[in-house]
Amino acid sequence: MKIETKCVQGGYTPGNGEPRQIPIIQSTTFKYATSEDMGKLFDLEASGYFYSRLQNPTCDTVAAKICQLEGGSAAMLTGSGQAASFFAVFNIAGIGDHVVASSAIYGGTYNLFAVTMKRMGIDFSFVAPDCSDEELEAAFRPNTKAVFGETIANPALNVLDIERFANAAHAHGVPLIIDNTFATPVNCRPIEWGADIVTHSTTKYMDGHGAAVGGCIVDSGKFDWTKYPEKFPGLCTPDHSYHGVTYTERFGLEGAYITKATAQLMRDLGCVQSPQSAYLLNLGLESLHVRMERHCANAQKIAEFLSNHPKVGWVRYPGLPGDPEHERAKKYLPNGSCGVISFGVKGGKAAAAEFMKGLTIAAIETHVADARSCCLHPATATHRQMTDEELIAAGVPGDLVRLSVGLENADDLIADIDNALKNV
Repeated sequence: MKIETKCVQGGYTPGNGEPRQIPIIQSTTFKYATSEDMGKLFDLEASGYFYSRLQNPTCDTVAAKICQLEGGSAAMLTGSGQAASFFAVFNIAGIGDHVVASSAIYGGTYNLFAVTMKRMGIDFSFVAPDCSDEELEAAFRPNTKAVFGETIANPALNVLDIERFANAAHAHGVPLIIDNTFATPVNCRPIEWGADIVTHSTTKYMDGHGAAVGGCIVDSGKFDWTKYPEKFPGLCTPDHSYHGVTYTERFGLEGAYITKATAQLMRDLGCVQSPQSAYLLNLGLESLHVRMERHCANAQKIAEFLSNHPKVGWVRYPGLPGDPEHERAKKYLPNGSCGVISFGVKGGKAAAAEFMKGLTIAAIETHVADARSCCLHPATATHRQMTDEELIAAGVPGDLVRLSVGLENADDLIADIDNALKNV
């Protein structure tokens, strides 16, 4: 099936007389006839459901659709995009381990890695997405367990050279984890370029309507954990919390990673997505292919307007021919990138604040990738925990405004932006 058909039909095929829309299984627990039947579930000897903190049929149905969209082998939903990023790394890295990450990533993810997970004993080295091969190579250590990056960085809009980072990761026997939130599988499927694990904040374009917080992890099923058993003992040696099951032996390369993340991390940490949220997410996925085309068309038109405005110092949008990421975007994002534009208002932080006060259609929100246009000044919001040096490294200067272009009429949005710039 093509991507459009997967958006609408993927993950769920009702039988004769069954609901056409996916059912919401709003139940915390599930009944079994005998203790032996339930015991098989706890031993991972049978598939099924016993408690929705681990798995729920509605959530698994939606995860299966996203798995099809990304071309993976297995997937799971999480309670948020942050939980997805955390689980994706923590599933294979622990105390004393190291991860290489792009410095141009979402501020919340940076904080998760550089502060919270560092307190857990995992060290991160951050490299610029356009670093030299020598700088990328130097970032690896004997205890490196993964490489992490974003297809399109939030909010710097760097387009990661996925193939190059995948080749570097694989040369050191570790997987590449890609956050594909901004591009969505409609515009980029990182697994096709060598990524091993893909994450999403489904709160963004996949939901698309600001209705439900959520995340997703997709495993490609292609990384051979068994080639490096000393690096990934959690997948290649017995798990005594599940009666000695070895995930790669029991579930193969296609199922080991997601089964371990569900059986261990979701069991113990409970960052579960609710069935109601999963249902809303599925409604968003059904129109994702249509919405992304409109988001990109609107953003392209507005980026071109901003690039010619006298009160705008600079514009970053991969669709602009003069953008530093344009050539790379043509390779990885030939059908469009996203609806997010980053630009600088002449006059710095104060000017950016004045501009945002004048908006009437685009709302000031800590949100992005929504049907409704919204705007944010990251240096004083999502990235405010960073120092000036860290902001520059992340590609978030003080004058940067992040504009998430929605599905409104592009001319109306341009008129709103033009009016707001008159206040500067």
